[in-house]
Amino acid sequence: MSRKQRPNDTGICVSHGDYFTAVRNFLEQGKSEIITRAVSQYMHREITSQEIKEINIFLEKHGEFYHPARIETLLRGTAIAFVLNVAISDSGKRCIQKEYGLLKQLNEDFPFSFLPKVYGRGRVSIAGDEIAMFLGEWFKGYNEFHISLDPADQKHKILVWDDEHGSYFLTDDQTKNLYRQAARILTGYYNVNTFEQILSWHHAAGDFVLKCQDNRIDLKLITVRQYRPLFENDRINKVPDAELILEALLVFFLNLAIRMRLDRLDGIGEIVWSDDIAVEGTLKGFFEGLALKPPIVSIPGPLMDGFRNHLLSCSQKNLFGLSQAMVEAYNPRSPEIPVIKKNLKRHVKILFNAIKQKQET
Repeated sequence: MSRKQRPNDTGICVSHGDYFTAVRNFLEQGKSEIITRAVSQYMHREITSQEIKEINIFLEKHGEFYHPARIETLLRGTAIAFVLNVAISDSGKRCIQKEYGLLKQLNEDFPFSFLPKVYGRGRVSIAGDEIAMFLGEWFKGYNEFHISLDPADQKHKILVWDDEHGSYFLTDDQTKNLYRQAARILTGYYNVNTFEQILSWHHAAGDFVLKCQDNRIDLKLITVRQYRPLFENDRINKVPDAELILEALLVFFLNLAIRMRLDRLDGIGEIVWSDDIAVEGTLKGFFEGLALKPPIVSIPGPLMDGFRNHLLSCSQKNLFGLSQAMVEAYNPRSPEIPVIKKNLKRHVKILFNAIKQKQET
């Protein structure tokens, strides 16, 4: 999925041969039960392991926690791809167990298809090491993307890493649409009553992938590392009142608007701040995601209207103060902090103006 390989986890001593052996052993467990079940769900009919004529394994890349493989299954006249996330390090094993459960939970709790389906998990031992894995949906034709310097005009733009057809820069309209869709996805999975949300996502990690067809783009989110409230709050209860719901939603929105603008140059370089075009896209996508929410008993009328009024009641100074307080609560060792602080005042000004402009249209 990406052109560049990230460094291996510290302490990994599994050879490529052991890796592929471990993957094969996993797929053959229980008479190939997991892969057979996955193909059956994909085909919407029961199939037998004998119907799978061939299985090909391709190591895609090395990530911070996983070393994912693309699993290509060949039936008569049909090729179906899956992703097998492979965790070798201790941190990767902890992460993979949690993520499998979160993906399964969110796919059951929300009527969306923005996250990969999961089909099964397990562990295998090879060369004295235990390796954890889970099989999931492969988003065919989707590619990683990152901010990069366009040599044509020396401007930072979104570069899509398309190995099959060649990498390309997005247009301004496509870039705005990218941020719109990313914000809509994350808002869609936000739980208004419990304040739970997808956390620890990052454009720099390639968490979102993109497909472009006929100049139209489509976005998916391929990983969920955490799903919980952003901050602990003693006032949170089973039935939060309208004020608390709107306050928490405002914090979610402001955090979303900040995090959406962060990336690493070419995926592995310095922390970079996106173009201002991200703000308009994020604002639009957030409200689209909010429109998907069911009515809230404590808030009269649509939630989207209630929050819009709440947002419009905030001054630019209010928004900046709250954004500043949130950033102060981030991990102080995070490399993004200096970049956020450098750009925060201008960011809030642009966001405030976009909110006011939205009110007028």
